[in-house]
Amino acid sequence: MDRTSLPGVAALERQCFSDPWSTQMLEEELYNPCACFIVAVDENDNVLGYAGLHVAADEGYIDNIAVTADHRKEGIGTALLNTFMAFGREHLRFLTLEVRASNEEAISFYRSRGFREVGRRENYYRNPQEDALLMTVFFSEEGEEET
Repeated sequence: MDRTSLPGVAALERQCFSDPWSTQMLEEELYNPCACFIVAVDENDNVLGYAGLHVAADEGYIDNIAVTADHRKEGIGTALLNTFMAFGREHLRFLTLEVRASNEEAISFYRSRGFREVGRRENYYRNPQEDALLMTVFFSEEGEEET
C-alpha cells in the first residue's frame, strides 16, 4: 500500500466493514514499522483487494482482508492471505485474526488455510453487535503448520 492506493483501500473499507478504518488511519500505517499492508490492483491501478498485518516480535496479527464484491471468488483473497502465510512460515510463530462469528464463508476460508478457532471475544463487533472468533494458524520450527 502506498499513498496512491489509499483512496481505493479506504473505499473498500467502507464497502466491506461496518466500522471501517478512515483514510487517515490507513495513511498512518504507511509509517508504522510494525505494519505491512498489501494491495491487489488491476491493470488500471484500481484497488481490487487489500490485506493488513501487524507484527510484534514473532507474532502476526492480520487486521483485515478485503476484496471488492465484483472480484470475489477470483483468488484475490487467497493470494493476499498466501503472501502473509509465506511470510509467517519464515518469520513468525503464528498468525491470528478475528472474524465475525456469523461469517461462515470467511470462517470456512480460514479453516481451509489451517487456521483454527482458539477463542472468542464477546460483543467485539458493532453495527451489528456480534462476537468475534479468534482464529490462529501456528507454525512449527520447520516452517510448517502445526496439526
